Amino acid sequence: MDEEKVEVLDEEIKQEEQKEEPKKEKKKKGKLESVIDNLKSENATLNDKLLRVSAELQNTKRRAEEQISNMAKYEGESLIKELLAVIDNFERAINMDDTNLEDEVSKFLSGFKMIYASFNTILTNFDVKEIDSLNKEFDPNTMEAVLTEKVEGVSTNTVIDVLQKGYTYRGKVIRHAMVKVAE
Repeated sequence: MDEEKVEVLDEEIKQEEQKEEPKKEKKKKGKLESVIDNLKSENATLNDKLLRVSAELQNTKRRAEEQISNMAKYEGESLIKELLAVIDNFERAINMDDTNLEDEVSKFLSGFKMIYASFNTILTNFDVKEIDSLNKEFDPNTMEAVLTEKVEGVSTNTVIDVLQKGYTYRGKVIRHAMVKVAE
């Protein structure tokens, strides 16, 4: 009988194990589903971060290319600014009245005029343009008012004298015109 009891006990144990197996499988399935959900969530987060980093990289690359393009576009700006002072001095020399000068000084003056014309040609070739401001309405974007004066017959805010010419380089103001404006 002992053997029968052992068999019965074995049978009962097997039945108990069979009952517990579905519970274990359900627990395993639940854990696996939870892990899968966590991995899907983490994957979505990482994909979002990847897209953001990729977009930021493209924006940084675009900004760097724009900066390089602007640097190349205005590379000669500092040299041109230095040359403008020389141009100003030539203009002052040329504006001297050469009718009462000696023949030798008159020759120097004509040489200055030729050099001045060469400088102007070079500046024109580099897209440097003089800002036209005389008898125009005052524009604070291209002009700097250093003096004002009441003048009869001239409307307010009109430029009546240019004290120093202004220039643009490839559309960018590199020196504002210094002007006298009517009140």
